[in-house]
Amino acid sequence: MNNKVVKIIYPKKSAPSTSKLKKRRVCGYARVSTSNDDQANSYKTQVAYYTKFIKSHDGWEYAGMYSDEGISGVMTRNRTAFNKMMADAVAGKFDLIITKSISRFARNTVDALQNIRTLKNCNVEVYFEKENIWTLDSKVEVMLSILSCLAQEESRSISENTQWGIRKRFERGFVRFRTTNFLGYYRNENGDICINETEANVVRLIYKLFIEGMSYNKIANYLMERGIKSPCGKTKWYDSVVRNILRNERYTGDAISQKYYTVDYLQKIRKRNDGCLKKYFVENNHQAIIDRKTFQTAQSLM
Repeated sequence: MNNKVVKIIYPKKSAPSTSKLKKRRVCGYARVSTSNDDQANSYKTQVAYYTKFIKSHDGWEYAGMYSDEGISGVMTRNRTAFNKMMADAVAGKFDLIITKSISRFARNTVDALQNIRTLKNCNVEVYFEKENIWTLDSKVEVMLSILSCLAQEESRSISENTQWGIRKRFERGFVRFRTTNFLGYYRNENGDICINETEANVVRLIYKLFIEGMSYNKIANYLMERGIKSPCGKTKWYDSVVRNILRNERYTGDAISQKYYTVDYLQKIRKRNDGCLKKYFVENNHQAIIDRKTFQTAQSLM
């Protein structure tokens, strides 16, 4: 048997490093989770900073800015600009994405890793400035997994702390009362809940017709025939809208808090609270449109 001889042929050029900056088409991604004033300033700052940062780099070609304002980072499916950026990456419109941190990119570990792998398959790199991570580096996946888990855990902690704070406010009699698309009430310039008499008369009419024996469907048709607008300002009324008005204790001036609760902070799944958690009943929270006797009569008939 012949003795094997192995000779090494050395490369003439050094292999390019994936973490070194090259002449590339570069875009930026910015996101803030709420639209309050502080976050709005942060959002504008991020957009301005990365636009300038990319354009000032000699080796880069500016490929645009993608940004989501007032959007949670827990699930990427809700982020319009992020999803457009991913589609453009697959279409080969840029080579590098610059973003502030992993938590800006995603707070869901699975989403973060899946999207980074998708980009990697398209030879698109992401640079996380805060962590100083370049994703085409083969050694960073474990680090990314750990940091993504930490970002996800931070999101869980924020969710739990927020819910705890809301429940403490419920215990003190605070009611989350949205008057938008709520027939009969509005908020004045001081934020007080006030009765809209024109709409309140429609609510009283619905209770009257129901107690006199008219069905949800017939009430809806009755209102449409007379051109009365729904809570959303539409000409179309549905049985479910009539039923919800008849069931809502807030028309008596009382309010029940925590009728619903968030089951999964990642999926943002909410369920009706059928005895799983405490409810908070606040009596005489605001002016009544329907007296309690009329309300109870409607509940008994229902």
